[in-house]
Amino acid sequence: MNKLELVAALKNDRGISKTDAAKVVQIFFDSMTEALARGERVEIRGLCSFYVKEYKSYTGRNPKTGEPVVIEPKKLPFFKCGKELKERVDIE
Repeated sequence: MNKLELVAALKNDRGISKTDAAKVVQIFFDSMTEALARGERVEIRGLCSFYVKEYKSYTGRNPKTGEPVVIEPKKLPFFKCGKELKERVDIE
């Protein structure tokens, strides 16, 4: 399912306009993104959680030349599946 399919499902299920459904979906995603950017954890009970993992700087290697390369510190978002979602996917 992609974003447009999610908008269509919301539109059909709640009987609202496509524009309103798109706004709701966009607000949801924007709120999640902003929370993660602030370093907060986003948890949707029974479904999943998102969190930001921080990595320190380290020395890596260029795979072509073998030369050492300094990798800057970075933050990456991570997804963790909830227990109920795992069980539901395994059954169906």
